[in-house]
Amino acid sequence: MTLLPLVALLAALAFVLTALLRRYALARSLMDVPNERSSHSIPTPRGGGVAIVLVYMSGLFIARESGLEVADYTFWALIGAGGGTALLGFLDDHGHIPARWRLLGHFAAAIWVLCWLDGLPPLTLFGGVWEFGWFGHLLAAFYLVWMLNLYNFMDGIDGIASCEAICVCLSAALLCIASGAEGESVVLPLLLAAAVFGFLLWNFPPAKIFMGDAGSGFLGLVLGALSLQAGWVNPELLWGWLILLGAFIVDATYTLVRRLLRGERVYEAHRSHAYQFASRHYGRHLPVTLAVVVINLLWLLPIAMLVVGGLLDGVLGLLLAYSPLGVLAWYFRAGMPEC
Repeated sequence: MTLLPLVALLAALAFVLTALLRRYALARSLMDVPNERSSHSIPTPRGGGVAIVLVYMSGLFIARESGLEVADYTFWALIGAGGGTALLGFLDDHGHIPARWRLLGHFAAAIWVLCWLDGLPPLTLFGGVWEFGWFGHLLAAFYLVWMLNLYNFMDGIDGIASCEAICVCLSAALLCIASGAEGESVVLPLLLAAAVFGFLLWNFPPAKIFMGDAGSGFLGLVLGALSLQAGWVNPELLWGWLILLGAFIVDATYTLVRRLLRGERVYEAHRSHAYQFASRHYGRHLPVTLAVVVINLLWLLPIAMLVVGGLLDGVLGLLLAYSPLGVLAWYFRAGMPEC
């Protein structure tokens, strides 16, 4: 099967499977009931992210068997770590798992990815290429665990996590094509975008089903893994991926740091991210979700293109991309208590 028919097939499968999961959740009363820390106001079925997981992993199998240049090491990295992360999230969705055991599972998944992908790729810094050895592997492990968790934190209003994943994946595929990279660097993000798109048709504001920890954790880890895989193809692509992920990375990291400085328990649920303050300010989820799409396509993608094209240093591009996002996080009082 060629790429475009496979992309269409995965989107259709994700749409149908999400519908079936929604019926299952309604029948079993698997509902996300609003509370004082919620950003929604009516009970909504949850667990729809399982569709993304199952469809994307099926897509990997089909792509591999169809000769679409999915390398064995990337395949097993994504199947093993992604599947394990999704299973852990699914179990937590259906019965609470203590934070320490979840974190242990997250690091196990990160280590699995790094074993198959050979750790952190070389980084280009101000014209030079640097390899960080074991420190780089440690840094990459924390990066993957943070990506997994921040995506969970950022999945708090209708459509935002789905739109972010689609924008990042499509933009990353475009970056790879522009840089001359081919094969799995283009195929893998396109397949993920297709799987998420089928789910988004049910999750777009007003959402008819939520993703749940199984889907959000899976997306965060897979996006992190794909960024590392791209970095091994071309070091500039890793900077490009980091820039594309900026909307989520900046909001989540800024919020975490502010809460740490205020002495809060960062593992407890809250609704003090910038996007959550913004959704309450505007009284709806849709404007905030669409704003993330606009930021991705009109701000982050052009800067990533300049970096990958060699017209802007990766570190400078990252600072340029993240600075106004940090200002937005400050403006919307990310990490601060509600008034």
